[in-house]
Formats: sequence, structure tokens, C-alpha cells
Amino acid sequence: MLTHLDTQGRASMVDVTDKAVTSREAVAEARVRMQPETLKMIQDGGHPKGDVFAVARIAGIQAAKKTHDLIPLCHPLLLTSIKVELEAQGPDCVVIRARCKLAGQTGVEMEALTAAAVAGLTLYDMCKAVDRGMVIESVRLLEKQGGKTGRWEAPL
Repeated sequence: MLTHLDTQGRASMVDVTDKAVTSREAVAEARVRMQPETLKMIQDGGHPKGDVFAVARIAGIQAAKKTHDLIPLCHPLLLTSIKVELEAQGPDCVVIRARCKLAGQTGVEMEALTAAAVAGLTLYDMCKAVDRGMVIESVRLLEKQGGKTGRWEAPL
């Protein structure tokens, strides 16, 4: 059942008024592939714009807080925790993981996904002058917990 459609098939925001307030958490991931030289420059702190990972982390946090402004039918949420981590994996990949938490009436999957995606876009923006061929890939939900449906984990 598509919850964002009314009985006539029109888009509508889900009414969460009667839903219980529960602890909810979601973790999402994005991967950014780049030339090994680009990743080395980031790791060595040689980027002229400064700490690329720090800027991408802040961008991801800001994006999670603004998800309702970007995704039309998302509720504005009072997030209690947002963590965005960036880690080099191998010679040419950065893995971004975003974790969002709250006590509320609706889940935080979209906030975690938005944080991971925007952190990846920021990484691209900061490094595009040296590597226009970077690829942001595999933006996906890894896990969610809380609410009526409980826990869910992505298959390996």
C-alpha cells in the first residue's frame, strides 16, 4: 500500500496524529568512487579548500535537518541525533554512513538517506576540479528500527 496517496490516488502527507511516539533510528550509506590520486589528496590534507571530509560531514548533518524542505511529503522532524561518518575504503572509494535518531511518530529513513546523499554530493563538489569522473553510487538504507514495523536490515 502506498501511504502517500489518498483514496482518489492524489499525493497527500500521511497523518501521524494517532501514531505512538517511539524511539526510531535509521542508517543509510552512499559510496563515492574516485581516482586513487583524488582520495590520496583528501587523506593527505592536500586539498586547497581544506578538510573535505569535515565539510561533507557538516553538509550531511544540515541536509538531514532540512529533509522536509527537499522531499515534498516528509514531515518536519525533531531529530535528536545525526551522525555522518566518512571513511576511505580501498584506494578509490569513500563510504559515507549516516545515522539519524529521534523519539517520534514517523521514521527517519529519508533523513538518513538525504544525509548520505548530500554528503556524497558535497564530496563531489569539493573535488570536481581535480576529478570530474567521480561516481556517487549505492545510496541505500542499511537498517531501520522502531515504529510499528520494528527492525529491518538490508540483505548483505
